[in-house]
Amino acid sequence: MKARITVTLKTGVLDPQGKAIKHALTGLDFKGVNEVRQGKLIELDLDDTDKDTAMARVTQMCEKLIANTVIENYTIELE
Repeated sequence: MKARITVTLKTGVLDPQGKAIKHALTGLDFKGVNEVRQGKLIELDLDDTDKDTAMARVTQMCEKLIANTVIENYTIELE
């Protein structure tokens, strides 16, 4: 089973990388970009075959290591 985890900063948390990307896009003459928020994508290949078990394990991984839950949100997709 594969897990795809998307981690993004919570609303209201400053995103200096997002601002740098927006500035660079403006410098490359891409107009109409009002805001940029950057995040990270993590893909895991799991031995699990049960979706509920996999979701529980990946949630624990996110809570303990992958995401800083004070300033970040995460979503999990299983395939």
